[in-house]
Amino acid sequence: MSDTPEHSPFSGPSPTTPAPTAARNAASADAGLPPGLHIQGPVATLSLRRPAQANRLSLADVDTLIGQVAQVNAQHDVRVLQLRSEGRHFCSGFDLNQVGQAGAAAVVRFEALAQALEDARPVTVAAIQGGAYGGGVDLALACDFRLGTTACQMAIPAGKLGLHFYRGGMERLVSRLGLGVAKRLLLAAQALDADALLACGLLDTTVPPDALPDKLQRWTDELCARAPLALLPMKQHLNAIARDRLDEAALQEDMARAAASQDLQEGSRAWAEKRAPVFRGR
Repeated sequence: MSDTPEHSPFSGPSPTTPAPTAARNAASADAGLPPGLHIQGPVATLSLRRPAQANRLSLADVDTLIGQVAQVNAQHDVRVLQLRSEGRHFCSGFDLNQVGQAGAAAVVRFEALAQALEDARPVTVAAIQGGAYGGGVDLALACDFRLGTTACQMAIPAGKLGLHFYRGGMERLVSRLGLGVAKRLLLAAQALDADALLACGLLDTTVPPDALPDKLQRWTDELCARAPLALLPMKQHLNAIARDRLDEAALQEDMARAAASQDLQEGSRAWAEKRAPVFRGR
């Protein structure tokens, strides 16, 4: 699936490399750029930058994103990881031509990317300005929160194409949205609009398209203001509970660490003093 590139509310200046010919410049612009990673303080941002292809991901893009998530995980000051994209659409999933060439190995790599997003140490927020298709739906669902616009639409046409969806994606659809919604998306291949996505939980909120950047900023600021010794472990334990894989010993250890923290004392003082707490992760 491809799309005509349009200005995204998230688009900004991108680094460019001079090309010797105008033809090469045009080809490069059409191909877009590989995924970008920007880290500033407690916030990391992954950007999909192939708007002319509706942010369809190549195998190289998938491997790049897996590496970037690992890089973010290693930055312990990062509390929030944003996933956003340029152009009209959020992501149209994996390049099906490469699925045909690489076979099951390509599907395994894409599944690994979705799992890496779900398991990411920071809280993850996807900003979805338009369409999400195929594996792009699963990448959104793998995030902790999904902020959308009234222009959103999602569909998984795997059955129409003869492609069997992978286990991790099916598990997320069933556990987070329910069996009925999973069947509507995978078996009936229905396209859900913003209202339907909000109703079934695929979106947490919707705003007009031009309001999405501000909504993402406010959501991110609120998450960054939370106590990280409570916020980040709770995210992991909630996901483990959803998969029926809770590590009770790890849960008790994290609860004890938070209970003994300076942050809890700060939170209690701030509550009594009717002010915003300042948490330092200690």
